[in-house]
Amino acid sequence: MKNYLLIISLFLLFTCQNDDEGFSSNQNELISFSFLTEFNPSLTEDVTLIFDEANSFQGTINYLCDIENLVATYEFNGGDVKVDDILQTNSISENDFSNTVEYNLYDATNESYQSYFIKISYFTGLPIININTYNNAIDSKETYVEGYVTVKGALQFDDINEQEMKIRGRGNSTWFVHPKKPYQLKFNDKTPVLGMPEDKKWLFLAEYSDKSLMRNKITLDFGHMSHLEYTPKGEFAEVFLNQDYNGTYLITQKVEESSNRLNLPDNGYLIEIDQDYRIDDDDVYFQPIIFTQNYTSNVFNIKEPSVEFDDVQYNLIKDYINAFESALFSDDFQDPVTGYQAYIDIPSFIDWYLIQEISKTVDSQWFSSIYFNYVPGEKIKMGPLWDFDLSYGNVDYADATYAEGFWIRDNPWYQRLFEDPNFENQVKERFMYFYNNSDIIYDKIDEYEMYLERAQEENYLRWPTLGTYVWPNPVYFDTHSEEVTHLKGWLTARMNWLHDQFN
Repeated sequence: MKNYLLIISLFLLFTCQNDDEGFSSNQNELISFSFLTEFNPSLTEDVTLIFDEANSFQGTINYLCDIENLVATYEFNGGDVKVDDILQTNSISENDFSNTVEYNLYDATNESYQSYFIKISYFTGLPIININTYNNAIDSKETYVEGYVTVKGALQFDDINEQEMKIRGRGNSTWFVHPKKPYQLKFNDKTPVLGMPEDKKWLFLAEYSDKSLMRNKITLDFGHMSHLEYTPKGEFAEVFLNQDYNGTYLITQKVEESSNRLNLPDNGYLIEIDQDYRIDDDDVYFQPIIFTQNYTSNVFNIKEPSVEFDDVQYNLIKDYINAFESALFSDDFQDPVTGYQAYIDIPSFIDWYLIQEISKTVDSQWFSSIYFNYVPGEKIKMGPLWDFDLSYGNVDYADATYAEGFWIRDNPWYQRLFEDPNFENQVKERFMYFYNNSDIIYDKIDEYEMYLERAQEENYLRWPTLGTYVWPNPVYFDTHSEEVTHLKGWLTARMNWLHDQFN
């Protein structure tokens, strides 16, 4: 009997201890977390956050909300609640929720605590850029208007507090044809934007004709996989102009010489092959002897450095390009000493070609946005990459529409280079690198589709172009998801066709 009573006592003691431990673990538990209109006048409706397994509460609020001064309402068990060691009062204390906020819930003794992380997705979850001008419309590509800008980095990037800037239009067909305009913004001082290295000038790509919103972005991803010396970076963001929502943009670095961009020495050249009728009054350019025999409207625009017509620097780059073309189109052009190889950096020429051929960018055959750079004493390097909204079949006025057929290979330089079996074999071998790693790009497309899920809805409410023709769409679909599926299908067909040709 004594043994029996002892067993019962031990059992009860053990059970009570477990109950105590269970209660203790719930003493600092966050049960629910909300923002109520009763305590937050800027809210249009109550917002209840959802708990996940990573001790986080997550939710979405409208962009009109004052996210920097939100009052939280929550249910919890325990003692004190603190944020940054500041004691919180339920439904009274304000906090800035533009970044993740850590709530520490103490137990009844206020000796131990449990951390919970509050993650608020602002508007669509993308960063938000607010641009305000001083009573001036942005109606010119030549003239800046002044104003100020703020950036809310969402949960990924640093915010930018109100800062002076000036802004103007940019682009050619994208500026004149489409109502959603692209822009160039310039800070007074070098400023990092959305995790990209600091600089003064930043471009806002509207992606109006590209209804997937991601052709430029995935091509920059191809560039970051390549041997190219520099490829611009870009990040998606929501843009507001003078308090009005203007849609989803890709914010990118500008193609220019800079220590954080294309880092050339003082005597280095950045050249763009362009059209004579697109040249600005202050541009300095030349026409090489052979290239323009095929395309008489082409000019080679010297973007960097600042030179004068017929000065020493002007003649140096013009003479070097003419010497290269003379060697390329000579009878002994394959000679490794006297032929084209003495003038150009082969790996950059191959990677630039392959990325342009994969994307079948309509303008890169000969028209525009063909960049290369040269440092005296070194060789010509192709790049940076630029301008891919009319790529991956998104054009209705040229054979670049189709996933089959070569396109960039008809560029006069590349036509000649492919007459050298050694160059062609290097291209075939290098193509397999991109082909074997194409899953990286397909995964990126899927990732961006998910990332843009809410953004595309707002963008197409602002610009209702889904299911309608926008110049120069060869096809168009009713949903963003269908546009993305078409892009993936075109790219798959393109990679398979090139694989068959190169093998």
